[in-house]
Amino acid sequence: MADESLAGFKAKYADIDRRLDEGLPEGESASVKAEIIGLFKTVEQTVADLAALKEEIRALVDKWKAQQAAAPSLAPQFSGDKPVVHADHIGASTFIEKGWSRLSLGDYDGAETALKRAIELSPGDPQSEALLGWAQMLNEKYDEALANFQKVLMREPSNALARINVGYICLKKRTFGEAIEHLSKAIRLDNDKKATLYAHFYLGLVYLEREMYEDAENFFQKTLLLGPNLIEAYYEMGRAYWFNEQKDEALDTWKRGFAANKFNPWGKRCAELLKTVEEGGEPSRT
Repeated sequence: MADESLAGFKAKYADIDRRLDEGLPEGESASVKAEIIGLFKTVEQTVADLAALKEEIRALVDKWKAQQAAAPSLAPQFSGDKPVVHADHIGASTFIEKGWSRLSLGDYDGAETALKRAIELSPGDPQSEALLGWAQMLNEKYDEALANFQKVLMREPSNALARINVGYICLKKRTFGEAIEHLSKAIRLDNDKKATLYAHFYLGLVYLEREMYEDAENFFQKTLLLGPNLIEAYYEMGRAYWFNEQKDEALDTWKRGFAANKFNPWGKRCAELLKTVEEGGEPSRT
């Protein structure tokens, strides 16, 4: 539909342009002026309608994400805040905005392509490198993402979001010492609420992986104090209790997780795990 509209607009433009080049017959000047104004207004309204539709499509993406209960991710939720960019003569800002837009839609390959182009045009831009790191991390390209976040931290050591992303990647790569170092630093910085929240959560996961269950429980408890809506913390804290032979506490935690948001993928997983253990099964160790 958009292609047909664009083709029609271009055809109308070409027709008016041709008639102007040939010279207008006497008496047609006013009518051609009206045609030009009409074309401009129609295109302007179409652009506005398409912009509104674009935002509605974002809502479809959010709905799709909410229904992906089969394998919800423990990765940090990408911030929907649009980057503050300024127009530049080399065009890097256009690709930064395009990369952010693709990233917020979950098109990680498209985001990576756009952001690499932004960096080609403006090398060393920390905003582009951070967004590229997000795209690669969410696409599970951990080594490449780690390299980009490390570049960001060299220029911005107090960038707590970049630091917790490095911590998450180190957790996935099972380099637990480095994960603890970065996540603890993010907590000490305490300059970004989201970063502080995820730093506690990921430290809980680190200690859960290391079978240091009481430490894991403490970090998950702090996580839920900071962010009661991070439902995955209920799921993981329940696992920590279960493996620490605190079965009643585990059951209660999963019940609270499901009650907190029964439509959330992690809330549903809490309910599924409750059913599993009630039927004599065991939580997964991974």
